[in-house]
Amino acid sequence: MKAIDLTLVAKAKEGDADSFAMLYEHIAPNLYRTALYTLGNAHDAEDVVSETFMEAFHGIAKLRDDGAFAPWIYKILSARCKRKIKEYIKGRNHFDIDSLLDLDDGKDLGDEVTQRSDLLHALEELTASERQIIALVVIEGYTTKDTAKILGLPHGTVSSKLFRTLKKLRARLEE
Repeated sequence: MKAIDLTLVAKAKEGDADSFAMLYEHIAPNLYRTALYTLGNAHDAEDVVSETFMEAFHGIAKLRDDGAFAPWIYKILSARCKRKIKEYIKGRNHFDIDSLLDLDDGKDLGDEVTQRSDLLHALEELTASERQIIALVVIEGYTTKDTAKILGLPHGTVSSKLFRTLKKLRARLEE
């Protein structure tokens, strides 16, 4: 992810809606990707990202460190994803692997698609917490230390979960 323009953050904190909109354009695709990998459902990922931005818009004035915008908004996203997962547990939603695959019926299903499908099925078998760590570290490029801050977990927990999760994915993909 490219660096966040701190000038935009400062202006957004002062109530400049255009600056906040530019921040949205910059970071929304990354947040969506993280939510999608965490939740496994495109519709819910869109909802969670929208809710995240609404909460961020109303709370950005309270952000103390402009440079902490990205970890701050990912922390909001993480909380929103956790709430949505609680809804899943109550049986209101389901994992939508088809939206992750995003395949058209008429396309040639070559090796790349098969590998992608295998990876997505392996991701589906992970816990929500494991998917969230994979999404932040592997997909978004955050360090384990930053991921720990975003998720509110000890650094050692994130590191060990990442190691175990990657090992689990490798084993599943080698089957």
